[in-house]
Amino acid sequence: MYGKATETAIAALSRLAEVYDGGKTRLSAQDIAKDRALQKPFVGKVLTTLSQAGVVLGSRGPGGGFTLALPPEDIRIYDVFRLFEREEDSELCPFGGGVCGVGVNCALHDKLAAVQDATNHILHETTFEVFRKAYQDEGLRPTQASEVQEHHHRETFRAPYKRKGFP
Repeated sequence: MYGKATETAIAALSRLAEVYDGGKTRLSAQDIAKDRALQKPFVGKVLTTLSQAGVVLGSRGPGGGFTLALPPEDIRIYDVFRLFEREEDSELCPFGGGVCGVGVNCALHDKLAAVQDATNHILHETTFEVFRKAYQDEGLRPTQASEVQEHHHRETFRAPYKRKGFP
């Protein structure tokens, strides 16, 4: 569905949303990376992009770190998605040379259109407030890697590169 940079940005912002208190609490890139089991250098790079876009505020030194630049209810997942992903404007059918939705639809048209509509709804209608509420109001906490007893491959929402049984 989206790439590693987008996934990392959403993970970092979800952590900042969890502790959001008007900007008083700041987390370092290292704190965010540790809390979300991410690579610190990549988190730092993603936070720099988010800072340049005005989504987060960052400061160095004692008492420094990152916080959301806006309340979490004012930041949509789409705001992050558009920073890291190229939106596909092609009208070509992914399963043939024709224009999608013109003439006879391909066998998967309705299913793909439904997935796209659901994805667009999530991206445009969901704000980072869901993470703040879950953490602060409902007391929900992500399962930490150290809490998992056996090797567990986490589910990702990025497009898969390979599937078992396929090259």
